[in-house]
Amino acid sequence: MKDPISLTTDFVELYQEIRTCEACFLHKTRKNAVPGEGPQDAQVMFIGEAPGLNEDREGRPFVGRAGSFLEELIVAAGLKRSEVYICNVLKCRPPDNRDPLPVEINSCSDFVGRQIQLIDPFVIVTLGRHSMRRFFPDATISRIHGQPKTVEGRLIVPMYHPAAALHRGNLKATILDDFAKLPGFIDRVRSLRQGEEVLENSKTNPVLKPRQLDLFEE
Repeated sequence: MKDPISLTTDFVELYQEIRTCEACFLHKTRKNAVPGEGPQDAQVMFIGEAPGLNEDREGRPFVGRAGSFLEELIVAAGLKRSEVYICNVLKCRPPDNRDPLPVEINSCSDFVGRQIQLIDPFVIVTLGRHSMRRFFPDATISRIHGQPKTVEGRLIVPMYHPAAALHRGNLKATILDDFAKLPGFIDRVRSLRQGEEVLENSKTNPVLKPRQLDLFEE
């Protein structure tokens, strides 16, 4: 079980590091770094690509038009924004909202890794190809979107970025369909974790019977 006091301290330190980071050129053009937001014990973590104009102004992720659609998608998945953790692979806005550069992604990679470790979510949803490539470097979003994969013992679900539907209206139905599957993925992981607890308890309590665990590997 997570220690809420030490976890809060870890996040305070991490957010301070992000807000003062000067590891790449983007610190010269940002107004605000955008560490992320959400409960520290969230079961679902969304990782987007980079802050935009509104995010740079407010220091919060997904507060523009794409953010409004993401909230719609989260509701479609039976969740609330206040229940999930949201961040980006980049913590600062690229000029003119251009694509993130590899050197910029690498500069923020440790921050993202620490966020994953601290939150320990049931499911990670990547939003867009740059976020997807952290886990699937050789894949294309058009081929694997909406398909859960287990990576290093954690369930990853690659999704289109919400902004894609703003530029290509024909993708909106696809994105909604992908998000509609999310509750089932979450329930399966929750069941797996409960099964692991039963298995662990059965070592000391012979009354409890472990069940067979079903992994997401293909």
